[in-house]
Amino acid sequence: MKTRILAIAALGLAFALTGCKSNPDPAALQAENESLRQQLDKSNAALETAERERQAAEARANDASSKPATAANGDFAGIDGVTASRIGNEVHVSIEGDVLFDSGKATLKDSAKKSLDKIVGVLKQKYAGKYIRVAGFTDTDPIKRSTFKSNYHLGFDRAYSVREFLVGKGLDGKKISLSSFGPDVPLKTKEQSRRVEVIVVD
Repeated sequence: MKTRILAIAALGLAFALTGCKSNPDPAALQAENESLRQQLDKSNAALETAERERQAAEARANDASSKPATAANGDFAGIDGVTASRIGNEVHVSIEGDVLFDSGKATLKDSAKKSLDKIVGVLKQKYAGKYIRVAGFTDTDPIKRSTFKSNYHLGFDRAYSVREFLVGKGLDGKKISLSSFGPDVPLKTKEQSRRVEVIVVD
């Protein structure tokens, strides 16, 4: 909502500035106004998409914490730091952030690659060709000592690192999207909140 208000304010300012010219060219003014409208439409569409994704992620987190894992968990059983469940037509593979990364970092630990290798094996064997979303989540503590500007940046770079690993192991990058929810969808503890989810649309 704040972004939308800022966008509208910026549009209004642009109109005001163009109106201050002594002899504005009507055609140029119309073209500039149309460009601003298109930018605003794109911003609004992006905001609506992000909000829908945030609400969906929050619903999934609530679902996952209130319902026992189904058979999908068996596919990924025994992998260190990994839990999995099926929600509707999606398989949610949640990987503990502390297993994957050092605090405040987005570079995969060497030990994390063993868990990811096993996940890749299951994805290739049982979910070949499926679309995948990789989402980064953090705890709600604000960033203090880190090169990242915010938890959203940290969540995105962590998701990106996992995606790059999956692609490097032979999964189709064109079928793997990225998102970061930062601190927006916390779980019961900080440790659980820090995670990367590999979501397979089955």
